[in-house]
Amino acid sequence: MATRIADASDPEAIREAARIIRRGGLVAFPTETVYGLGADALDPLAVARIFAVKGRPRLDPLIVHVAGAAEASSYGIFPGPAHGLMQRFWPGPLTLVVKKAPAVPDIVTAGLETVALRVPSHPAALALIRAADRAIAAPSANPFGYVSPTEASHVAAQLGGAVDLILDGGPSSVGVESTILSLDGEVPALLRAGGITLEALTALLGTVEIATDPGAKPQAPGQMKRHYATRTPLEITDAGGPAAGERVGLLSLGPEDARGYAAVEILSPTGDLGEGAARFFGALRRLDGMALDRILARPFPETGLGRALMDRLRRAASR
Repeated sequence: MATRIADASDPEAIREAARIIRRGGLVAFPTETVYGLGADALDPLAVARIFAVKGRPRLDPLIVHVAGAAEASSYGIFPGPAHGLMQRFWPGPLTLVVKKAPAVPDIVTAGLETVALRVPSHPAALALIRAADRAIAAPSANPFGYVSPTEASHVAAQLGGAVDLILDGGPSSVGVESTILSLDGEVPALLRAGGITLEALTALLGTVEIATDPGAKPQAPGQMKRHYATRTPLEITDAGGPAAGERVGLLSLGPEDARGYAAVEILSPTGDLGEGAARFFGALRRLDGMALDRILARPFPETGLGRALMDRLRRAASR
């Protein structure tokens, strides 16, 4: 049976979603980054359903979404630098990893002593958290490892029938997941590039380390070597094109010669990274649905949001 999609701007839909969360159910909901698959963060059985529905390994921690900095203090222990970050970037696409409070179940943090917390800026996400009166644990609302959803229809196509309700809040405006910054060490460390740029963080903090590969034990979501992936083989190349007889799709930030390609996705007519990020996952999803032999992706400049987009491309191309 298909999951019902409800208008996230409808107060009754928000109340219904909040009731589902409070009774241990799952709700897919919009955020400014991507759509999340949410459950009561303090209910281990509800959180276990997230892992089951996504096929997500339990060693991969979840992000806990709260309505504000005051609420976040119930779930994590925030060092001094956190307060300037919260004031500057919350609500918004920044996740802070800090020492967890005892109330947070181990299943949420994959047994780590830290918890990932953020305050989303999408009005429907905030309305849901407040109406449920619960912190909501939520990864992206898609099968584990595959292209993230930025529209309600993406969730319905891949998880329809497995969740209790989908809230439709329109396309995600940022289009890539949140930046994850660890404050658990002496120096803040970037664990995942995302919607808040490294340049913005260093302007505020001065020094930010770039975390190395965590190996088999992720310290935060999105650190698996293969992630955000299409089912169609994807290659990153700044040159070359289709071979004779191949059906190949092209993904490019800005305009270029597209002769010979079976499908082309130009993310921004002007090459704007913000516009490109907002369209990125939707474009990958469309190309992946066209029975192509390969997808060729042009590399992004590794500045600003381009750093996050290249991170997604590299993990999607990993085999």
